[in-house]
Amino acid sequence: MAKQATKVATESAQEYVQYDVQPTFSDAPKEPVKQAPKKDEWVIKDRLYELTTGRKPLIFTLPTKHSNTKALLWFDPEKGYQRELRYATNQRSVFVDEQEGQVILGRIVLRNGSLRVPKEQVALQKLLSLYHPAVLSGVVKEYQPEFIATNQVDWIEFELEALNMAKNMDIDEAEGILRVEMGSKVTKLSSKELKRDLLVFARNYPEKFMQLANDDNTQLRNIGIKAVEAGILALSGDQRTFTYGVGGRKLMTVPFDEHPYSALSAYFKTDEGMEVFKAIQKRL
Repeated sequence: MAKQATKVATESAQEYVQYDVQPTFSDAPKEPVKQAPKKDEWVIKDRLYELTTGRKPLIFTLPTKHSNTKALLWFDPEKGYQRELRYATNQRSVFVDEQEGQVILGRIVLRNGSLRVPKEQVALQKLLSLYHPAVLSGVVKEYQPEFIATNQVDWIEFELEALNMAKNMDIDEAEGILRVEMGSKVTKLSSKELKRDLLVFARNYPEKFMQLANDDNTQLRNIGIKAVEAGILALSGDQRTFTYGVGGRKLMTVPFDEHPYSALSAYFKTDEGMEVFKAIQKRL
């Protein structure tokens, strides 16, 4: 009986000790989760660098270390300060604070306006692609055929869109757009000449063409100019007042420092001006 009581007491003590050593509080500190390091996205490949000045000198040298006359610094947004740069052929980093041991300075020379850097020289490539002041200022840039091709494709598609819009545009709309560029000369052009000049304008200046084509004021200004040319409306010599061609009754006053036909197109959008606009369209 005594042995059984001793055994129970021993088990109770062990249970007490186990609970006391391993507490299970809900607010116990947790071990921080370690995040996997980010993979370097730098692509290992040969790279070509070119001058953007339009010239191709036989020799063009870039500074390779910081000095009083030629600053070679790069602002690190993560660290919050400028870091000194230095190109060393025996170092893996271009940052001075990361370089160790003996330093062998290298040269950066563009011959005939270009420099080809092999894939093995990663430090030099990163200096020229990411950090060097000549790159940040646009004097030197990396030749990127994929990027150039993408821009060219986008521009060609933009031209096609402008040409398709010009092709499906009626004569009155074409006249309104070309009048912005050619003035009153459009009145002497035939419909075929208008169509031809519109397509040429859309091909050579697609961005400007699209802006004019999508601008409602372009057509309203054209109607106003045609109304003045036809004698339906009249513009005073000081270009401050529009009147009716017959009777000379005042239509509107052009606000100060505003183009008269821009003011007239804005007037056409008002309730009163819409009635005048419809009447002018019928007479034209």
